[in-house]
Amino acid sequence: MRIGFIGAGRMGRPMVARLVGAGHDVDVLSRTADKRAAITELGGRSVAEIAEVCAAAEVAVVCVFTDEQVREVCLAGGVVAAMPAGSALVLHTTGSPRTVESIAERATPRGIEVVDAPVSGGPHNAAAGTLTLFVGGADHTLTRVRPVLSCYGDPVLHVGPLGAGQKVKLVNNALFAAHIGLLAEAVRLGAQLGVTESALLSALPHGSASSRVLDIVAAGGSIASFIKTAGEFVGKDLAVVRGIAAELGSDLGVLDDAIDAGATAK
Repeated sequence: MRIGFIGAGRMGRPMVARLVGAGHDVDVLSRTADKRAAITELGGRSVAEIAEVCAAAEVAVVCVFTDEQVREVCLAGGVVAAMPAGSALVLHTTGSPRTVESIAERATPRGIEVVDAPVSGGPHNAAAGTLTLFVGGADHTLTRVRPVLSCYGDPVLHVGPLGAGQKVKLVNNALFAAHIGLLAEAVRLGAQLGVTESALLSALPHGSASSRVLDIVAAGGSIASFIKTAGEFVGKDLAVVRGIAAELGSDLGVLDDAIDAGATAK
């Protein structure tokens, strides 16, 4: 399959490697010498302009960092305008469901199908083909793009119509951040009882309090070190979900309390 890929950075680069390894022809947006060399080494084709990345793509994949970048690349930057009728657009960046809907409003009349497929996991998961993908979109569109997504995603979870992938991922990240906050409070309680953070993080994964968050934090050695590494990524998504909740006249309830507890662990 001919694939156009935009956003071959920390997360996107191992995705490109998996796509190339599966036999797909991958055109990758890369505008600097270092990035061009990296893409060539992976076996992809380095392309300098968005129009060239998307013009012949059966599937275009966008994996940039922020919601604002998605709008810039897809709307102002010309991804949708450059894609041919009959192609499909996959949006991996976590952001607002309204961004996905606004892109689809522009893409659908041009004969371009859209799915939102935010990812859960890190670069090591992408490299191993074990990212979790929360996919929103039509059944037939997911069937069409599944051979692409399955190169780096397992499981690929269809969670509802267009925009549902973003909604599930935002809830996921709010709960993830709350787990971090609860763990920070547990570490404080341990300190009050005279138990060190390192002792707790070594022992708790073996008890009934074990969780994926606890395992990840324990592997990093401390709450503070984990937040230093992942705080920017989680924080941008929390800003989005809090904004959506505020628009609905609500908030994150007890999740907010737990999230705030984690914020003080920086």
